[in-house]
Amino acid sequence: MSPVLMIGLAAFVGVAALVGGVAVLLREKPSNRIEDRLDLLTGANTPSAAKEGLLKSQSVLSQPLDAVPGLLEALVSRFSNINLSLFLEQADTSLTPSRLTVVCLILAGGGAAICLTTRLNPLLMPVVASLMACLPLVWLVLRRRKRLRAFAVQLPDALEMLARALRAGQSLASGFNMVANEMAAPLGREFGRVFEEQNLGISLDESLESLTERVPNLDLKFFATAVVLQRQTGGDLAEILDKIAHLVRERFQIWGQVQALTGEGRLSGVVLLGLPVVLFLAVYKLNPEYVMVLFTDPMGKKMLAVAVLLQVLGALVIRKIVNIRV
Repeated sequence: MSPVLMIGLAAFVGVAALVGGVAVLLREKPSNRIEDRLDLLTGANTPSAAKEGLLKSQSVLSQPLDAVPGLLEALVSRFSNINLSLFLEQADTSLTPSRLTVVCLILAGGGAAICLTTRLNPLLMPVVASLMACLPLVWLVLRRRKRLRAFAVQLPDALEMLARALRAGQSLASGFNMVANEMAAPLGREFGRVFEEQNLGISLDESLESLTERVPNLDLKFFATAVVLQRQTGGDLAEILDKIAHLVRERFQIWGQVQALTGEGRLSGVVLLGLPVVLFLAVYKLNPEYVMVLFTDPMGKKMLAVAVLLQVLGALVIRKIVNIRV
């Protein structure tokens, strides 16, 4: 067995042992969740304020007793404010944080195996493994963005349908049910969930609040705020919904005009950012020794670092110019 293969296997075993140790340290005991649920149901050793907080967040009753946060979820929640479970729900995927962790580790191991089989530089092994492990996260981000964009496009039609249902004499809950049956996913599924929550006894205010947490859309927050205020102060909710739908359509129209006007700038940014990379690969294919001076000569390393820094700075400037919020 070659020394490189032995070093790779030792590194793989060491990383696996480290990941297992961190998982054991961060793993929450199921007994704690069982005790919390029993205390909440019986009212023992639970202050009233804490009980209200638990009921509002549904952190105990809405999850199974054996639901234990995975390694990736614990790490993300510990070092950032990102709720990984909510992120996966917004992406509309059946993956759980534990399964996502397993997929990332498998892809990372696959990247390390590719480096070993192709006999690449051992220094590239962490880079390739990290890039392979990030592929599921990139896929989730794109899937979540696509789903939220589809929800935003469907929202004006749903609000107008809900307003027509109210004018026809139906209740707001029946309007949610009609929108859920007539509209496709993702909006129909989310509105149907609000209707089902009301049938289970959850108040409309809490259902709408949960909806705005699952779907971070500004126009949806306007709608939820309008419904809550109308229930408290009164007024013509159908007219309010029509105005919100009209406002959302006008915003989409302005956003389309902005995208058309900034299309040339965005295309120029892609060309300017991609041209140095393509040119580097072409020259490396034609004359590798000519390009390797950037990696061997001290001045070449400095020039390469400055070039990368200017590329990143240029990308940020172009993004700031063409990213106009509507």
